[in-house]
Amino acid sequence: MKQKIDKNSKIPLYIQLADIFIEDIEKNMHENDKLDTEREISKQYSLSRVTVRQALDYLQKNGYIYKIQGKGNFVAERTMEQNLTKFYSFSEDMRKKGKVPTTEILTFEIVELDEKIASKLKLRENDLVYKIARIRLADGVPMIYEISYLPYNRFEDLNKKMLEENSMYDVFNKNYHTKITYAEELFRPILVNKLESIYLKIKEGECALKVERLTYENQQIIEYTVSITRGDKFKYRVCLINDADNID
Repeated sequence: MKQKIDKNSKIPLYIQLADIFIEDIEKNMHENDKLDTEREISKQYSLSRVTVRQALDYLQKNGYIYKIQGKGNFVAERTMEQNLTKFYSFSEDMRKKGKVPTTEILTFEIVELDEKIASKLKLRENDLVYKIARIRLADGVPMIYEISYLPYNRFEDLNKKMLEENSMYDVFNKNYHTKITYAEELFRPILVNKLESIYLKIKEGECALKVERLTYENQQIIEYTVSITRGDKFKYRVCLINDADNID
């Protein structure tokens, strides 16, 4: 990992050192790998312990490492980057990232729509829908708590066992020959409430993202899902294309 520190640069020494560690963490290290001690890093780069400590604090604040009192500094778990420029499935994305996705179904019921949810699904109040509450996990770690509403008439005979053995979108495709055309999502930051914190195994009041998804088959809405996504586990990427001649 040894790279040179430029002591004549205008870039602070601790930032240079942190950048070296970030590159090594992203390219060569694994989650929970232990970093060298402050003394070892100080000697290796001919830097003061104060500078090394600043760099480590910077890495911790930006989510690259975590500290255990008396034991040292360790590489933190990676956040999951989600590309928002194409349709995505939690299960499929986790498998691509080398994780094992699982789903815990909390409730599976058929209910009558209230006015609010009916307006989302473009259905009538008191129409029947499946209401499904789930926890989505990766390698056994809770990542998302979500509630989905599916039109009963579109997915007759849907049952809990189907969703325990397959992803929802696999069930749509294989059992109901549904071809998803597109989806719309609305994001907003929230602080999790007590119930959400219990399901996600984080502290009440921690930051999360609330994601509302409407999924379409042609122009018909076939799913409305509200997801509470852990803020420490996901980051999102959007590609912005300039199709205008000039930008002010």
